[in-house]
Amino acid sequence: MKVHLHCAESRGRANHGWLDSHHSFSFANYHNPKRMGFGTLRVINDDVVAPAMGFGTHSHRNMEIISIPLSGSLKHEDTIGNKYVITNGEVQTMTAGTGIAHSEFNNSNEEPTNFLQIWVLPREQNIAPSYSQKKFDSSQRQGHFQLIISPDGREQSANINQNAYFSLIDFKEGQSVAYEKYHKENGVYFFLIQGGATICNESLKKRDGIGIEELDSIDIMGNQGAELLIMEVPMA
Repeated sequence: MKVHLHCAESRGRANHGWLDSHHSFSFANYHNPKRMGFGTLRVINDDVVAPAMGFGTHSHRNMEIISIPLSGSLKHEDTIGNKYVITNGEVQTMTAGTGIAHSEFNNSNEEPTNFLQIWVLPREQNIAPSYSQKKFDSSQRQGHFQLIISPDGREQSANINQNAYFSLIDFKEGQSVAYEKYHKENGVYFFLIQGGATICNESLKKRDGIGIEELDSIDIMGNQGAELLIMEVPMA
């Protein structure tokens, strides 16, 4: 078993005024040769965007891009004709493929918005770009793993061009669960959104991350109100 523990305070940070971003892995001007990703999981950015501000139109190729709002909402527009607002409780995925340009702005003129921006390397290169947006019932993850992203859209999840599986779980006090991998060759990266949890005997607090390799069943204990994002990804 290999364990990679990344404490919240060890993350890179870029504060541009309109954007306050914490980077779990190397990104933009933050470069840490020991933090280049976890398998095909390349980026986890914890972004807070000021009211009415955002990312102007910019392009991507051959990357799977996932947005998970934690508070507030984002206004999305792209070059394949999508114009949507994504809010807390929803998940957005984009396959950049041969190329897509998009913008993401805080949809509020008064309140900041906080979202996770996640990049995953694709399974297939140079395919047609695509967009998916799904809303999930938070009651379905109370004490249970709720699948939100998969390669084939199973269980009403959003789809992704990679053999990756993302799940959410909200814990009851002292609840213990075991995460069973979908594929043995995958690794699993856990990102604690809120609260406290123990994973493989490591204590985690808010915004800590931990990657686990070479273990098929992973024991987790969460405190009351703990919210955990699970990202199971190929390691190569």
